Amino acid sequence: MKTAAILAISTLLVATAADAKLYKWKDENGVTHYGDSIPMKYRKQEHQELSKRGITVKERDAMPTEEELAEERRKMKLKAAQDKIKKEQERRDRVLLSTYTTERDIVVARDARIEAVDSQIQLSKSIIEDSQRKLDATEKRITQLEAQNKNVPADLYAKMERQKKSLATHEKVMAGHTEKRAQVSETFDGYIERFRELKAEQKRKRDELDRKRREAEAY
Repeated sequence: MKTAAILAISTLLVATAADAKLYKWKDENGVTHYGDSIPMKYRKQEHQELSKRGITVKERDAMPTEEELAEERRKMKLKAAQDKIKKEQERRDRVLLSTYTTERDIVVARDARIEAVDSQIQLSKSIIEDSQRKLDATEKRITQLEAQNKNVPADLYAKMERQKKSLATHEKVMAGHTEKRAQVSETFDGYIERFRELKAEQKRKRDELDRKRREAEAY
């Protein structure tokens, strides 16, 4: 079988011009073929280009399928997204280290922010309590008039509805302040944790450099 293949190659080489190319490929049944051109149906498959002596000079892999191309595009998008996240994290780390010198600085900044939000919460509480008192007074007046079988002025009902809407608005504002307080606390707790990690990494690198320096000086 090997001798027959060599003879086939030799015959093709003699028959082709000096500058002609010779190709080797397999069909769908795994049978090896040789020729100076590849049939169109096999050009996307793996094949080799041979020299005049029958030595492989080029290897051409099979063309990727649509599924393989789609998977490659998916991987490229995933890598691009991961690289973007990594760069953003590196940027945030630089800002964190340039903004705060010690962990104590972060704690002070956190407490100041929380104190400011707490002031807003207290103000909202006072407004809500005052709004609730006014609404209670209006509702009480309406109840009294109804109990006395007296006509309740339309503007009194309108006033009550306005007070209810105002109270709901202030309660919503306070809920926003409360949520903001939790976010501030969570954000700065994250800063503290990341700051510790970065400082530990910096120390590890310094220690490693010191160790290498001592080893170099020892020699």
